[in-house]
Amino acid sequence: MKTIKKIVIVGPESTGKSTLCEKLAAQYNTIWVREYAREYLLAHGTDYTFENLLDVAKGQLALEKKGIEELENKLENNPPLGDGGSFPLFIDTDQYVMKTWCEFVFGQCHNWILNQIVERKYDLYLLGNIDAPWVKDELREYPDLKTRERLYHHYKDLLVNQDVPWVDISGGYEERLQKAITAVDKILRD
Repeated sequence: MKTIKKIVIVGPESTGKSTLCEKLAAQYNTIWVREYAREYLLAHGTDYTFENLLDVAKGQLALEKKGIEELENKLENNPPLGDGGSFPLFIDTDQYVMKTWCEFVFGQCHNWILNQIVERKYDLYLLGNIDAPWVKDELREYPDLKTRERLYHHYKDLLVNQDVPWVDISGGYEERLQKAITAVDKILRD
């Protein structure tokens, strides 16, 4: 029987998280969970409050649950060939991202988010490094390198101080994809 391995991509904005999720999902013929914050901010605008971030966090978790159910149905109705093992679900953003966002912008974090960090279990984190070029869009807030470095180190500190394996994803786009595939393959074999 196939088990689902949950692989989360985190990191500062414009580090290729969504692109990497999409490419990895195609590589492994699976699905990926998009970042709810983009959907929320496009619908409600970028003038958000501390309370709005709790709504975003809950929306992200709802998308993750939906993604898990969708992949379980896919595996049940179209079981992949092979002798069991694991099947990946790629998740663009989790509650660590929400914690960082809350603390960075508002200096505090919702207890609900902190509780979800403790309760949720993942199999691998991929940390988007800031060596990717920053690409402007209508939702991005931090183009300057110093802020990007601070955010990157905040994510790295979070990952170093927890027990789920993680890999720094750096380099050009093809190199990033290859590093991610190597890490995912290792998790799927374990």
